[in-house]
Amino acid sequence: MLLPIPGLLHAEEVSSLRALLDAAMWEDGSATTGPQARLVKNNRQLPEDSEAAREGGRVILGALAANPLFIAAALPNRIYPPMFNSYAGGQTYGLHVDNAMRLRAGTDWRVRCDLSMTVFLEDPDAYDGGELVIETRFGAQTVKLAAGDAVLYPSSSLHMVQPVTRGRRVASFLWVQSMVRDDASRANLFELDQAIQTLAGQVGQGDQAIVRLTGVYHNLLRQWAEA
Repeated sequence: MLLPIPGLLHAEEVSSLRALLDAAMWEDGSATTGPQARLVKNNRQLPEDSEAAREGGRVILGALAANPLFIAAALPNRIYPPMFNSYAGGQTYGLHVDNAMRLRAGTDWRVRCDLSMTVFLEDPDAYDGGELVIETRFGAQTVKLAAGDAVLYPSSSLHMVQPVTRGRRVASFLWVQSMVRDDASRANLFELDQAIQTLAGQVGQGDQAIVRLTGVYHNLLRQWAEA
């Protein structure tokens, strides 16, 4: 499932976050990449343990916790602390797949990467290129969203970032371990949840059919979820 999440961050949040990031010290993005991805990765990243990355990550995590669309779609169990990258001057990240597991350096805390997310932090008119291209069963999907918008997609997808030929592309990226490991099951739960919410808005939460459908949703989640 590939899902845009519009307005994850408000304009004021984007502005203050960018002020924090633009004043920080960035490093070569290949420092946090495996040997295969390093062959196709050319960007800048904030060091994971920097104060700017930690503070910026708290902003992103707070927005995710308050976003019903993200919660319904991801059913998050664990979220790897958000990271931040920058592309300019022809920098790109070629076709790759995210690692299945992500281990926090210096700890035994790990996340199974079921879902990947990109949060765009630059006005799309301010740079050329930089599209996130995600391969799906229906062909390659190109994503370039407004600052503050995000996109959620399976970590198993092959994807890339096109070269940035003008301006600078700044974004946050993160991985989610879902309570429901299987992408198809998670997608079905999301569609059921959204249909229930739509119908409840029309006939009311107390309608007996809505109550029964809600029971079906929670029984399926009970069957498929890993706590």
